Amino acid sequence: MKLPLSGRALTAGAVAVATLMTGGAVAGAAPATAPAPASAAAAAPDIPIANVKAHLARFQSIAQANGGNRAHGRPGYQASLDYVKAKLDAAGFTTTVQRFTASGRTGYNLIADWPGGDANQVVMAGSHLDSVSSGPGINDNGSGSAAVLETALAVARSGHQPAKHLRFAWWGAEELGLVGSRHYVSSLGSTGRAKISGYLNFDMIGSPNPGYFVYDDDPVIEKTFKDYFAGLGIATEIETEGDGRSDHAPFKNAGVPVGGLFSGADYRKTSAQAAKWGGTVGQPFDRCYHSSCDTTANIDDTALDRNSDAIAYAMWELSR
Repeated sequence: MKLPLSGRALTAGAVAVATLMTGGAVAGAAPATAPAPASAAAAAPDIPIANVKAHLARFQSIAQANGGNRAHGRPGYQASLDYVKAKLDAAGFTTTVQRFTASGRTGYNLIADWPGGDANQVVMAGSHLDSVSSGPGINDNGSGSAAVLETALAVARSGHQPAKHLRFAWWGAEELGLVGSRHYVSSLGSTGRAKISGYLNFDMIGSPNPGYFVYDDDPVIEKTFKDYFAGLGIATEIETEGDGRSDHAPFKNAGVPVGGLFSGADYRKTSAQAAKWGGTVGQPFDRCYHSSCDTTANIDDTALDRNSDAIAYAMWELSR
């Protein structure tokens, strides 16, 4: 999650022409049978937490091999994008790499489309893939990136064919001011934006002293997440700490329905919140926010597991 405007450097903001690089589908990846009617669609699968954590371990090793971070314009970001893209290409997604410029460095967004579904009704999940330069960014935002990736791979494993079209995205240069997602939304034009029936954002979903926060932007998306957590007996709160500070903001500003999940950053947990969720009163939700200690040790497995499953639930429900 990016810093507030007062606490971050302004980006150069100049955006280059998009460069498209499309990965081919693996032979036989698409199901041979006709899609089932939406009413007969299968329930969302459980997202294996071990798989999500394996992605986080890979992001950690990438950072360690590249100066300790996965920041915009740095080798660690490129290696992270290459890792995610290879997984998606092998699973049968159509991937697109979109190029832009920020702060004098080239940045990249990665977009992955699952074949099928109504192209005029797109349900989209996204997360920012970049870290700050001061650390590997495993909770912020390896957690969201890994969970979105594993949800996409679950779509492929199940051969899921919903009525609506599924799209997944990993944004560059979020930490410099939502640069990648702003570029993507701008590049869509009004016609492309109108085709997105919902954008779901996941930025920091494994905080070590976690809360369970739901965006209150679009009421349908909000209810979908609240229903999921209610089924687990978990009380949620409206997300306010990161409001407007992550990649849902450009979509919302363009009139796209948005929603998402968040487990907390540097705000401190209250006694009422600890009574609901456990954890430590008076301590930040993530004491390693934007720090070098944001490593794989900085993750609460339970929160990551629940939020990963909630992503899949929402993507299945909203794409029927």
